[in-house]
Amino acid sequence: MKKYLKWFGALAAFLLLCISVTIISHSSETLADYAREEPELAYMTHESETSQADAELPETKTQPAYEAQDAAYTPLDQAATSGETEMDKLEICYERTTYQPDFYYEPLSDDMKKRITGLSYKEDCPIPYEDLRYVNVLYVNFKGNTSTGQIICNKAIAQDLVEIFYELFQAGYQIEQIRLIDEYNADDTLSMQDNNTSCFNYRTIAGTNKISMHGQGLAIDINPFFNPYITYKNGTLQVSPVGAESYADRSQPFAYKIDENDLCYKLFTEHGFQWGGNWNHSKDYQHFEKKTE
Repeated sequence: MKKYLKWFGALAAFLLLCISVTIISHSSETLADYAREEPELAYMTHESETSQADAELPETKTQPAYEAQDAAYTPLDQAATSGETEMDKLEICYERTTYQPDFYYEPLSDDMKKRITGLSYKEDCPIPYEDLRYVNVLYVNFKGNTSTGQIICNKAIAQDLVEIFYELFQAGYQIEQIRLIDEYNADDTLSMQDNNTSCFNYRTIAGTNKISMHGQGLAIDINPFFNPYITYKNGTLQVSPVGAESYADRSQPFAYKIDENDLCYKLFTEHGFQWGGNWNHSKDYQHFEKKTE
């Protein structure tokens, strides 16, 4: 019995020795051995791990903050047609200046130039297209609904207009409509009779050969039917547009009247505009203009 116990003890010792040798052999594997078997893992540094992770991420492009805002709130010129290339649209969008969502201005697109040429932009107009800006605003119409207005003006007052019309909109100031005068065949009388608020129109001052401030895009008329243009000829009162005679007496209270207590007057004059209602030789209650150097 002692003989067998001695034999089993020797066998157990042998097995224990084999296991120990195996463990020691595995744990003593050199870096060179490991590198030969797993070269990509053996020599990967922290920097290369980061580079590989970055390489797996999709490429993204960073946009300027104002451009991202434009994309979020304002579409490309809705009047644009297939005649204008996508590159042209993108260039205009990139040059767009957004004051608030839906209150922005930008250079005239090629389609907008075609739209106004021969109408508000006469063939002999000396004002370069590059000096004009397309302005988009929101306003509260006479029904109390929010509408989108389109204005073309001189670039010198574009920022003023988006700021002023934003304040008017926030205050709920009502304007019947703001449309390009080209929709009236650039006829100022038709536009006024329709109580349309407008700005640029290359024309002379009524009854003179002098270019109007509208002809330079530096004047705007607000709710013109309720705020008519008044002159005296040979002592006779003349009111334009026809039909607005009842609004010539500014001592009477009525809706949409612009006077020195009106928000529209306050905002425009704060921005350096002159009001036609303060003129001595005539009264143009709808009219605000800004002279630039």
